[in-house]
Amino acid sequence: MSEAKVLDAKTLGSKPVVVKTDVVKTVDVNTADMTALLRSVAAEGMPLSGGGQTPLRHARLMDLGRQNLPLARLAEAHFDAVAILAEARRQPEKGALYGVWASEIPGEELSLSGGAINGVKRFCSGAGIVDRALITVGGPEPLLVDLDLRENPGIHFDESDWKTNALIETHTTTATFAGMPVAADEVIGPPGWYLDRLGFWRGAIGPAACWAGGAEGLVDYAAHQKRNDPHTMAHFGAMHSSVWALRSYLESAGREIDKDTNTFARARILALTVRHLVEQSCTDILRRLTRAYGPHPLVSNSEVSRRYLDLDLYLRQSHAERDLETLGRALRES
Repeated sequence: MSEAKVLDAKTLGSKPVVVKTDVVKTVDVNTADMTALLRSVAAEGMPLSGGGQTPLRHARLMDLGRQNLPLARLAEAHFDAVAILAEARRQPEKGALYGVWASEIPGEELSLSGGAINGVKRFCSGAGIVDRALITVGGPEPLLVDLDLRENPGIHFDESDWKTNALIETHTTTATFAGMPVAADEVIGPPGWYLDRLGFWRGAIGPAACWAGGAEGLVDYAAHQKRNDPHTMAHFGAMHSSVWALRSYLESAGREIDKDTNTFARARILALTVRHLVEQSCTDILRRLTRAYGPHPLVSNSEVSRRYLDLDLYLRQSHAERDLETLGRALRES
């Protein structure tokens, strides 16, 4: 059994929280506790994608997802922001927690006029937790801005749109910007730079690594069950095989990214391929878990139920058939 990581009460400002890495566990924490957990993970650092240790980056993100999926969701965004800043040859603010708020709904893009941002941005994870966020503004070639969120009267968060308990610990909100000022040095790159850079597709594998970890956490639950009829064992064997495949996908993708021959076109094909494979394996694990164990774990085990719902929702960050169409066209173009 791997050693549990303990954050003491002084760090968290409340009772100690134990996060076990070898059994399914999503810690029920408040905003302050999640912030402390995220700071602890952020302080450990993460290899940059394409820097020669990308397989390790993917493996660590998967391990975070296995440990605590909401925490992994926030940590992945923080480390993605650090990588984006590095690609822009900028240094992140020391000790700051970052988010990446880049979800775009057609017709609802933020606007930048007169040095201020106005409009509504949905799916802003980490509200009240992260200190800064890299935010896309405008479209179809958005600007990327690096904004300080602390004590800024130009932004208002509303969590009332989040009707589900899934990933509730990530504090994903709708953010309304009302004349939030933007300095010239807070704009990163020219219009479209965020989408056109090589790191966009390299970073796109990060969430998939977290999905994979979330699925492995469910298989951890199955591994501790005593039910051993033939059908249950068949599903357990299949789920175990999927976890092996997930780690293999991510390790192989990491090695490919670290090759000097990696180009934008190849990075896009690789990312879309890996995300599809990971989504399919995770979906298969979700399906097999309940076929093997029935409704019991979802109604009687709060940790399994929460992880199941978290993963099912998180997987929808995949664009499914839309991504597959993009992949098919990219392959034809290549």
